[in-house]
Amino acid sequence: RHGAKLLFAYAEATVPKLTLVTRKAYGGAYLAMSCKHLQSDYNVAWPTAELAVMGAEGAVNIIHRREIGAVPDEEKEGVRQRLVDEYKAKFGDPYVAARNGWLDDVIEPQESRLRLCRALNILKSKREWSPP
Repeated sequence: RHGAKLLFAYAEATVPKLTLVTRKAYGGAYLAMSCKHLQSDYNVAWPTAELAVMGAEGAVNIIHRREIGAVPDEEKEGVRQRLVDEYKAKFGDPYVAARNGWLDDVIEPQESRLRLCRALNILKSKREWSPP
């Protein structure tokens, strides 16, 4: 219930909405925190960011359960780690998220203040109409 209220508030907000992803942005929590899908105005991430449906370890355990279960016990961890690395490369990389349109840019940490201030300056005259 409270999550739905937060999601509604972000979706209905008419103020400038900026997002800086520094580390992990997974699933519904990412969606609820002013993502591009909710009409955020400016979304950027550091190179250390991970944007995905869920963490790589959990996703691999679900998606590749049968494949991991089919290998001998002594090889399971190696196979799991290879699959986790592949998942991170395919889905967790912020550059992939930027190519998919989820981010406006991937920036270096020292650029954060400048880029956010520039975005706020551009958005200072933002006006959104909403029905009464």
